[in-house]
Amino acid sequence: MNLPEVVVFDLGKVLVDFDYGIVARKLAARGTISAAEVQKFIDHSPLLFRYETGLMTKQEFFQSVSKETGFCGDLEEFSRIFADIFEPIPRMIELHRSLRTKGIPTFIFSNTNEIAVAHIRKSYPFFANFDGYILSYQHGVMKPQAGLYEVVERETKRRNSEILYLDDRAENVTAGAARGWQVVLQESPEKTWDALRTIGLVN
Repeated sequence: MNLPEVVVFDLGKVLVDFDYGIVARKLAARGTISAAEVQKFIDHSPLLFRYETGLMTKQEFFQSVSKETGFCGDLEEFSRIFADIFEPIPRMIELHRSLRTKGIPTFIFSNTNEIAVAHIRKSYPFFANFDGYILSYQHGVMKPQAGLYEVVERETKRRNSEILYLDDRAENVTAGAARGWQVVLQESPEKTWDALRTIGLVN
């Protein structure tokens, strides 16, 4: 198979780790239900899906979560709590830097939200070093739905095996493979490095 012309990165669990348990504990400390109940709400409520597909504003999301959890802080405090859940994955940031050094265009392709992106952009300089960003909340559709993959193809001006896509979720890489993309399911940074060495993109 030919060398890919662009590399498309998922964000969460690929370039940055995250833990919504942190949100649950902090909201519970300022609310009326337990951390376990907050975690269950985050995991099973449709609110996060609606927010990450652009169907709710930040204000509406804040108000809905506050109503359900009894959170008594303001929007600014809520945004800090909801954003501060990330930790960079150094080996993957190094991988991205290696690709950029070789002149390979790179893109972010993520199911995410305005609060998370604002925090990551402010906190982690590596995030500025991509050629483009395909973010679910800006397009009204989430992976693995085809519509967001179509946006990637338009933004990158590439199709089929010209695209290499890295993601930690099997259903997302399966959807990419169905479009003829080259894909890597991220199980660990080391395995992802090995996969790109096999392809011939890194040493």
